[in-house]
Amino acid sequence: MSKILVCDDDREIVEAIDIYLSQEGYQVLKAYDGEEALKMLKTQKADLLVIDVMMPRLDGIRATLKIREENNMPIIILSAKSEDADKILGLNVGADDYVTKPFNPLELVARVKSQLRRYTQLGSTVDHADQVIYEVGGLAINDDLKEVTVDGEIVKLTPIEYNILLLLMKNQGKVFSIDQIYESIWNEDAIGVDNTVAVHIRHIREKIEINPKEPRYLKVVWGVGYKIEKY
Repeated sequence: MSKILVCDDDREIVEAIDIYLSQEGYQVLKAYDGEEALKMLKTQKADLLVIDVMMPRLDGIRATLKIREENNMPIIILSAKSEDADKILGLNVGADDYVTKPFNPLELVARVKSQLRRYTQLGSTVDHADQVIYEVGGLAINDDLKEVTVDGEIVKLTPIEYNILLLLMKNQGKVFSIDQIYESIWNEDAIGVDNTVAVHIRHIREKIEINPKEPRYLKVVWGVGYKIEKY
């Protein structure tokens, strides 16, 4: 049974989310500010975090930053603001997805399921000789071990980052538009998603490139999209 930590200072929202997630068979842990969420994660393992942005003591953005220092679990940000700047800020600090308040609880449940599915696939490992490995230069993805290395050093990616990189690595030299990347990874229609994809691309570059401003592997084709350079 997957454990979901829900953190929001509005107790009614926490209870409502608890009802819907519990109906789907998830175990729900509850916290009401960022500090409480951090303390809970030190003593209990959670498989996913749903966290509000605006909270007393420690807000969702700063809490996410601290959690990302040690934990790679999926994080979904809740925000009462719908402006792109708030969404981008959440993604910038390490969130995997965001849901804007007021939200449809069924949509939140669907996003939880989607993130957990990616995380479970990313965490699964197998041990056999004929492993599937994609390589270009010093960059390699072992898709059986779900492991990314650059010049032999393991690089930690979030589930979304991993799946974007895997898509591009499987199709070296092929240019994918932002909409194509979004629809392939998120499995939903791409509407105004340019910034969402761009933030994840930047994070990937920061982790796999020596100089992210002059990328060796993950290239932009201006006005078209992104590709992994084929050597």
